Amino acid sequence: MVEWITAEGLVSYEDAVAFMEERVARISAGEADECIWLLEHPSLYTAGTSAKRQDLTDPDRFPVYDSKRGGQYTYHGPGQRVVYVMLDVAKRGKDVRQFVQDLESWVISALDKFNIKGEIREGRVGVWVERPDRPKTVTGQTAEDKIAAIGIRLRKWVSFHGISINVEPDLEHFTGIVPCGISDFGVTSLVDLGLPVGMDDVDVALRQSFEEIFNTDT
Repeated sequence: MVEWITAEGLVSYEDAVAFMEERVARISAGEADECIWLLEHPSLYTAGTSAKRQDLTDPDRFPVYDSKRGGQYTYHGPGQRVVYVMLDVAKRGKDVRQFVQDLESWVISALDKFNIKGEIREGRVGVWVERPDRPKTVTGQTAEDKIAAIGIRLRKWVSFHGISINVEPDLEHFTGIVPCGISDFGVTSLVDLGLPVGMDDVDVALRQSFEEIFNTDT
């Protein structure tokens, strides 16, 4: 069984990490069910294990937290659905690459319910959407924006950290970092793409898509 928790209000990053640490230990010990935690953070930046300090372009704007998840700098804040994923990867095949691909497929499937085509790009972490309404890149490619970030950590084959999907955050807040170390492309959100959706709509799509991708009785 997977327990789904939806937090009310904004959850501090410190409290979120403490919760995940405790829950992952209990899952590893066989004392707790797997868990999907849906929440929003106050505005902050996190630095993954591959973060480069020069990518933090405005270090005084928001609190900055070192995170032990994979990846580089990310922004979290109101209007962004953060999905912390505490799942037993051992019983799901012990295949980390496949697990990350399943997380990507989960996001893409959820976006598809809003008729948004999310895509994966080689060498670029996260989920991307094409923006034919914008000028082409300097190399003549169709413009693309990032709509979701993925960064996980495993401890004793149990995952934590996870996914963030931009529903209606202040996109200007992303300018204080080079998101995920990628400066050639921008960021977007569901509302920026013209969809009048809220967190509840996204949560329903995520739950439906989780069952489709992970084929788990939740």
